[in-house]
Amino acid sequence: MLRAVFPTERPRRLRRTPGIRALVRETELRPNDLILPLFFSETLTEAKPIRTMPGQSQLPVSAAADIAREAKKAGLGGVILFGLPTAKDAEGSAAYDPNGPVPRAVAAMKDAAPELVVITDVCVDEYTDHGHCGVLRAGPGGALDVDNDATLEVLAKAALVHAKAGADIVAPSDMMDGRVAALRTRLDAEGYKEIAILSYAVKYASGFYGPFREAADCAPKFGDRAGYQMDPANAREALREARLDEEEGADMLMVKPGMPYLDIVAKVRAASPLPLGVYNVSGEYAMVKAAAAAGMIDEKRIVLELLTGFRRAGADFILTYHALDAARWLG
Repeated sequence: MLRAVFPTERPRRLRRTPGIRALVRETELRPNDLILPLFFSETLTEAKPIRTMPGQSQLPVSAAADIAREAKKAGLGGVILFGLPTAKDAEGSAAYDPNGPVPRAVAAMKDAAPELVVITDVCVDEYTDHGHCGVLRAGPGGALDVDNDATLEVLAKAALVHAKAGADIVAPSDMMDGRVAALRTRLDAEGYKEIAILSYAVKYASGFYGPFREAADCAPKFGDRAGYQMDPANAREALREARLDEEEGADMLMVKPGMPYLDIVAKVRAASPLPLGVYNVSGEYAMVKAAAAAGMIDEKRIVLELLTGFRRAGADFILTYHALDAARWLG
């Protein structure tokens, strides 16, 4: 026979005051859970606002040191860097130029704030003249496709350049098969065994990346990325991708995007013991900013609720353009 729990059990007792709610809170959100994405351009001498991402800018490399100090002072968990080169080619060779925007920004940041965790995105879409995430080849019928294995060599070269510049962590985001093993092999062979790999293990072919493609100047000139990024309808495949990257030597995993994929974050969290991140991507950021600008939402409340949701789903850290604002609000 079921016992009558009311009025003996009253869950509202533990919601009565701010102090009691804080005491029993299950999920904690702190500034050092947040990673700030940054775009460094080789051609700029001053910040250039990104039209589709209010509050964000493409930055000159000369700003790297100041931003490193700001991120450290805010208590952020780290930063992740993207680069915009002067010139692009079919291979994306600027991705492994030791004098490119990312290596130079890494060196400046580590000099200014040595304790700040600096992560570099390892991909070639910002560096190719066609905007795809790898080297192209002619496939069946003559149609161009990304050559998976040829791309691995370019990615390994870029990761090594970033490591030599002082990056703490390299983060391959291309979704080529075998890229984690390729990076680990190259880094270890060159004496960089201590450099961690954060794999974009589960990256979907998403419509939420639109503003990023303006920010990083990397929209594909033809076709799309569905041939290498994941189908948004698939969940079991996410676990396969995460397992493969773990087996290849990834130190951390990431799910991208965030908001529509909290179920995937939870599934990967349950399947893997590795530290897990989630990317609160540009489209998600832009929607919040647009709604706040229109007076439809309370931006602070929405952002902190959103970021807490990522943590509650199982993410250990969050890549988010809201990082500096959120750190201030959490202050």
